[in-house]
Amino acid sequence: MKQVVVLGATGSVGQSTLDVLALHPNDYTVLGLSAHSRMAELADLVRLHKPSYVAVPNAEAVQDLKHALGATPLPTVLLGEEGLCQLAALQQATHVVAAIVGAAGLPSCIAAAQAGKTILLANKEALVMAGSFFLQAVKDGGATLLPLDSEHNALFQCLPAGQGKIDASVRRVWLTASGGPFLKRDAATLHSVTPDEACKHPKWSMGRKISVDSATLMNKGLEVIEAALMYGLLAERVKVAIHPQSTIHALVQYVDGSLLAHLSHPDMRVPIAQALAYPQRIESGVPDLDMTVLESLSFAAPDVAHFPCLALAYQALRLGQHGCIALNAANEVAVEAFLNGSLLFSQIPVVVKHVLETSDAWITPSNIEDVYVLDRQARALAELLIRSL
Repeated sequence: MKQVVVLGATGSVGQSTLDVLALHPNDYTVLGLSAHSRMAELADLVRLHKPSYVAVPNAEAVQDLKHALGATPLPTVLLGEEGLCQLAALQQATHVVAAIVGAAGLPSCIAAAQAGKTILLANKEALVMAGSFFLQAVKDGGATLLPLDSEHNALFQCLPAGQGKIDASVRRVWLTASGGPFLKRDAATLHSVTPDEACKHPKWSMGRKISVDSATLMNKGLEVIEAALMYGLLAERVKVAIHPQSTIHALVQYVDGSLLAHLSHPDMRVPIAQALAYPQRIESGVPDLDMTVLESLSFAAPDVAHFPCLALAYQALRLGQHGCIALNAANEVAVEAFLNGSLLFSQIPVVVKHVLETSDAWITPSNIEDVYVLDRQARALAELLIRSL
């Protein structure tokens, strides 16, 4: 019986994970869940999955959870960032699903790595921010890292021998992007985009932050960085193709001219089921993809003038770790400002570009504490710029 901790249980990836786990009650137990603000939703999950542990941000959230649970017994509660790390490192846990969005998920990812867990990574920021430090923690802790993002999971499945490793037979890898809701929109009108418009993704159902990232193509940029760091690739060997149908999620191009692709419905339960059961396979609950009724599959090069955030991500990757930290932090601050109405959609790349170019003079982090220092520095700079716009 595999015992699973789901970090970010009320988000879209967390809920999809729990849907897959519910299909296999004889093989998986939900050991622990975390949530940041949706205590009523967490209460519903507690009643349904009966975890032994929950992690919530503070004492106020505990009271909200108690109220929402009513007569249902309260599991053991772990508080704050420390509680998240304790949850991720529980001795009984075999698998930790890292589905917290943003930099907030990094400490618990490190804790899971140090505790030697099998980590199903949906929190791309852990790699973007911490890069080699996170991968070293995985190695030192004897942990197993399995990618959960649809694109990186697809790469994992298409790489040689299914081991998720790059060898001399691989020339390059391709990540696909739907292009988001503004693929064909006149760039001159992007200043008037509303948060609700930006969050209406044409293919995927996701949280608001990642939906905005998909609309700017920053999400694909972060995935380029993640793929490069996870598989030890130079920026030039990670390519992006616009693929509006979202049927092919990634491709691996080999030196003999072969191109292996992974196809599935755009549903996170597919990569989740693959990673949970690896190296076996289990039902995901997703209908089979019928090749005889597929619509035409089209591909195009991304327009970086229309989507400057993608070019900025490549720039950050070439700058190094400090550039990646700056990119991620500035983007998180800018997206939050856009969602709360204090920044225009078209100004998101303006903020990111300014912070990224400033970071060129920063030190290269030598440890995880340096990462947190640079992250705070980049956020402060982004906030200052937003107030001046």
